[in-house]
Amino acid sequence: MTDSSVLVPAGGRSLLADSSVFESRIAETSKENLFTGSADVDEDMPQVETRVVLVQDAGRNDTLIKALEEIKHPYVTTESVEEYAEADAPEFENVFVISDFQHPSFRYLYKADCRVLGPPIILYCAQKGEPLPFTSRPLYCASMLNLVLCFTGFRKKEELVKLVTLVHHMGGTIRKDFSSKVTHLVANSTHGDKFRVAVSLGTPIMKADWILKAWEKRNDLEFSATEEEFKSEFKVSPFQDCVLSFLGFSDEDRVGMEEMTVMQGGQFLPVGDETCTHLVVEENSVKELPFEPPKKLYVVKQEWFWGSIQMDARAGETMYLFEKHDSPALKKSVSQLSLNTPSSSNRKKRRLKDTLAQITKETDISPFPPRKRPSAEHSLSMGSLLDISNTPESGKSLSGDTTNKISSKPSKISTPVPQKQSARWQVAMELYQTETNYVDILTTVVQLFQVPLEKEGQLGGPILAPEEIKTIFGSIQDILDVHTKIKDDLKKMMMDWAETKSIGEVILCYSKDLVKIYPPFVNFFEMSKETIIKCEKQKPRFHAFLKINQAKPECGRQTLAELLIRPVQRLPSVALLLNDIKKHTSEDNPDKMMLEKAIESLKEVMTHINEDKRKTEGQRQIFDVVYEVDGCPANLLSSHRMLVQRVETVALGEDLCDRGEQVTLFLFNDCLEIARKRHKVIGAFKSPHGQTRPPASLKHISLMPLSQIKKVLDIRETEECQNAFALVVRPPTEQTNQLFSFQLTTEEPLKVDWLRMLCRHIANTICKADAENLIYTTDPDSLEVNTKDVDSTLSRASRAIKKTSKKVTRAFSFSKTPRRALQRALMVHNTPDARSPGPSTEGFGSSRMPSTTSLAHVHSPSMVNLFERKYHTFSRSTTHLI
Repeated sequence: MTDSSVLVPAGGRSLLADSSVFESRIAETSKENLFTGSADVDEDMPQVETRVVLVQDAGRNDTLIKALEEIKHPYVTTESVEEYAEADAPEFENVFVISDFQHPSFRYLYKADCRVLGPPIILYCAQKGEPLPFTSRPLYCASMLNLVLCFTGFRKKEELVKLVTLVHHMGGTIRKDFSSKVTHLVANSTHGDKFRVAVSLGTPIMKADWILKAWEKRNDLEFSATEEEFKSEFKVSPFQDCVLSFLGFSDEDRVGMEEMTVMQGGQFLPVGDETCTHLVVEENSVKELPFEPPKKLYVVKQEWFWGSIQMDARAGETMYLFEKHDSPALKKSVSQLSLNTPSSSNRKKRRLKDTLAQITKETDISPFPPRKRPSAEHSLSMGSLLDISNTPESGKSLSGDTTNKISSKPSKISTPVPQKQSARWQVAMELYQTETNYVDILTTVVQLFQVPLEKEGQLGGPILAPEEIKTIFGSIQDILDVHTKIKDDLKKMMMDWAETKSIGEVILCYSKDLVKIYPPFVNFFEMSKETIIKCEKQKPRFHAFLKINQAKPECGRQTLAELLIRPVQRLPSVALLLNDIKKHTSEDNPDKMMLEKAIESLKEVMTHINEDKRKTEGQRQIFDVVYEVDGCPANLLSSHRMLVQRVETVALGEDLCDRGEQVTLFLFNDCLEIARKRHKVIGAFKSPHGQTRPPASLKHISLMPLSQIKKVLDIRETEECQNAFALVVRPPTEQTNQLFSFQLTTEEPLKVDWLRMLCRHIANTICKADAENLIYTTDPDSLEVNTKDVDSTLSRASRAIKKTSKKVTRAFSFSKTPRRALQRALMVHNTPDARSPGPSTEGFGSSRMPSTTSLAHVHSPSMVNLFERKYHTFSRSTTHLI
């Protein structure tokens, strides 16, 4: 039977005769009893044994026969089913196994009310160790076992009969009416009550192709129709059968929403097109519609658009209908708010002025000033976040202008306030008010964003993975808990205010908690922001979730990333306010000393955060190196190690790799990772979480401890040698020194800066104070090094030849560097200061490097010398072997 087979009922008999869509001819076997064993029988009743009859191709299936033998089930094979279907054998109950449910034999067995199974269900039972299912319907496989389906929107009875039959053949059951027991709704239309109820209950809504494609995979024992990757392909899109147009949006927003419409299965047309089904309106900018909408057109707010995407199903339009501004209810509310009637203009202006003055006096400072939203670039800058002189909440006296800081919430300080208070009280009140605002912001982040994302049973499934939610929000809940306690303590103090009240003590009580909760959040804020940006681009449902919630008044027209930066800014703001309070605190006040201690504790917290942040960024850079360098040793990852500098070079020698190859040097505080550019990059690495990482672009050559570098050679600049340097290295496993030479290929860093930095870390590693004395200046001729032809056509051809014969060369080469070249370089001992080079006639003994007996060497760049050396090396090696 081919995958494209179509089931046709025999003799015009409806295969729906035993389904719950129409009149049931027998009681439907429950899901729980489908695979139960035989019930207890009376001892006096004759025992009936189940016998498997393998029909035609099933009898020639060796895998099937082996499975029956393993479970010790009796079976027979036959080419004709009539003799077993009509045979009267009370001691046997025959179960027919047939591979083709379209074959005439299947139709004969179905008409005779015989038990019919497919080979996959036999193999499934043998694999699970379960008895054969007792079901009155033909059952081919278990792809839809335990699924309860309901259908809606199907007008053709033949199409519905076919789908229902296939569901039964795969172990599923059907319900005529939709209820909470239905696991999937199969919809041919997005209209109707069943569709609306399924959306409200979060029931997956599937296309008919889901059933057809599942039937094509019926012979795959490992397949299940509920596999998320398979099922997601056939879900009914939120905007299926919808034609949308957009009114009142900017060009950028409109284009983005149109692209999103197509991604979600819909179409879009210009405003006013008669074929549109929905007009999505930006309610804040549209005052009235440019035309009278027809009755069949849904005019909805943008929240309907984003809400549909968020829950992965079309939302009900009646909840999001756009109301015209000229509606009677709206006109009434506008007339009540009007302040410009001629008869009462002055009186209402005076009343408004008094009201604003009262609000200014009694309310808190709003956490969301009704001003232009700050740009993301400014508000998300991490330049000096923990610098207490650079914070948006820098302290200001309450006597200043508070017109733009009016809060919509009533003041939480209910006690009467005297007309004139001390400057210390005013700053303390500002500390309390900003703390209240800060707690409100954190509460908004947790309640409006974190809690809904973590909620189980979300419509359309989880919007984000648990690890992504953890990365975005981190320890925000812990920060909220601590600052809620601080706010409550400050509130009690302000309600019963006295000049001797100790504000510093309140902060000191929670200093240990602040040290514990802030570093994890601040250190990973950049990762949190990157995760938000990445998920918003890659996950339309999360993008819609942000659009809906960020538009709510609680957010004050700020994005989630802009709200999450507040904890990064809070501690410096508190430190500034405590400083102001200290300035207005007399010397004999006990709180003076407590304030100083509190300020110091906050500075310690911020220092700790900065130090931890620096270490965290260093560790992250090490991970980036490990991912970028193929074959990088695992021991590079260490808690005490950090990346100092990365430089791009070209190899001038041939000890590490071929001359002229691009080499990257990663300088760490105690080692040097050397890697070359990969010649071929194949594929991309995919993590278990489904995230694709770009392939490594570099190939590991050597991880060199800085203690092995004995000298750093600054090669003088000549016409034929530019920006070159060399390292004299003595590995502990080698008896000779090695010379590695490079040419810097980038303008930054400068060669002199790079060499000094390298020597400084070498000196730190070997515990020497005179880092500059590790630099020696030498001539390029003494090392036989030049950079003139390093990227020439001849040099590239030379490298190609050397790559071809690399294995042969390595087999016969025991030493690659001319001893004489390195001896000349080291015997010319110049001044250690690279800034004052000059030839020296002093012997090598005057240097600080130990004498060597055997020296490594480098090759000449010319082609003549190249082949001459190969010939001599081959001769020496052959002589040695003889």
